[in-house]
Amino acid sequence: MKKLIGFTAVLLMIFMIAACGSDDSESEQSGGEENAGQEDTGENAEGEEEASGGEGGEADLEIFSWWTGAGEEDGLNALIDLFEEEHPDISVENAAVAGGAGTNAKAVLATRMQGDDPPSTFQVHAGEELNQSWVAADKMEPLNDFYEEEGLMDKFPEELIDMVSQDGNIYSVPVNIHRGNVIFYNMSVFEENGIEPPETFDEFLQVAEELDAAGVTPLALGDKEAWTATQIFENVLLGALGPEDYQALWDGDIAFDDERVVEAAGIFKQMLEYVNEDHASRNWQDSAQLVSEGEAAMINMGDWAKGYFSNDLDMEVNEDFGYFAFPETEGDFMVISDTFGLPSGVENEDQVKEFLSVLGSVEGQDTFNPLKGSIPARVDADESKYDEYGTDTIEDFREANLAPSLAHGSAASEGYLTKANQAVNIFVTQGDAERLLESLETARAEE
Repeated sequence: MKKLIGFTAVLLMIFMIAACGSDDSESEQSGGEENAGQEDTGENAEGEEEASGGEGGEADLEIFSWWTGAGEEDGLNALIDLFEEEHPDISVENAAVAGGAGTNAKAVLATRMQGDDPPSTFQVHAGEELNQSWVAADKMEPLNDFYEEEGLMDKFPEELIDMVSQDGNIYSVPVNIHRGNVIFYNMSVFEENGIEPPETFDEFLQVAEELDAAGVTPLALGDKEAWTATQIFENVLLGALGPEDYQALWDGDIAFDDERVVEAAGIFKQMLEYVNEDHASRNWQDSAQLVSEGEAAMINMGDWAKGYFSNDLDMEVNEDFGYFAFPETEGDFMVISDTFGLPSGVENEDQVKEFLSVLGSVEGQDTFNPLKGSIPARVDADESKYDEYGTDTIEDFREANLAPSLAHGSAASEGYLTKANQAVNIFVTQGDAERLLESLETARAEE
């Protein structure tokens, strides 16, 4: 009964988020990276399913996602093409749901899962979005034997496998990795002002003061979607606590009145003093444009922004824009991973596993990720497929301490994330750190 009640709560929460995010200007909290290019995808107003694969008949394999934007759609189509080359006897439907950067897809998925009509496999973020929403509701099948048969146990970092596991069982296969604790910067602005990338919070605030005095907005922010500010705060927390205690915070083993958490809230407040005044009316792409135009110097955004700079704004890596780890987080990696698993009750289990095999392979990941702008989840990828940013990030991913993102659904449940975004949004407006931390503690107690 507890699982049924929990699943119903998740379903209601997803519908609430979808209702709030149905306007094209909104973006869902746990998938900011997929919003790039949404305006040009030809999505319909209702957010209906788009089957860009398949041939009109009922396909053998239905791949469900919200990847309809430039780059991500190309990557998924290339992955499907690779699968069909290897399995010409299995027809595939690309059942991507456009609109709202994932909110519509999650609402459709929740309805189908509730009605025992799951797609063959579906996109879900590693961490609590997977475990709290679907594993806890007994809607996923374990993949332990599959991992052993495919030899995957040593192909993904142990911490990443932990993120797709619950109670000793593994429930999905990661296809990619995005990094959340990275700052991109306009190299010309830095050079003109004699600035080096800051490594500590004190250095960051000093750099911000110098840029502000020079008439340049130090940090671009577009928090029209609340998750962008939450992402900055989670990175401050990671820097203040370190990866182990950062995880302990979300596990409930560290209180929000811990002096380091209080200090992090204060640093977050100081950083917000250096953002663009119109931040509330911009989304993340709009704020990234401030950096590309030299009106702002830096932006903290997941590395889907790298794809936006390179592909949409025609900027060159390490010529027009550079990158560095968020202050105090060198050696740490705020990980955001898209994964696919095996829903309970599907009739084509063997075919789903064939797709997961391709998705989890070196060739599959190296086909998908260069187009998506992400890096592979596997540790044995072919680095020649990736540009300088990609190879640097691959190396960091292999050696770094991994931390789950709150802002993108990995560190806590969707219900908690919604409340956290609301608390951060109020803090950005009012600057009351005590209220922020009390709200986060209260929300955790209600879980």
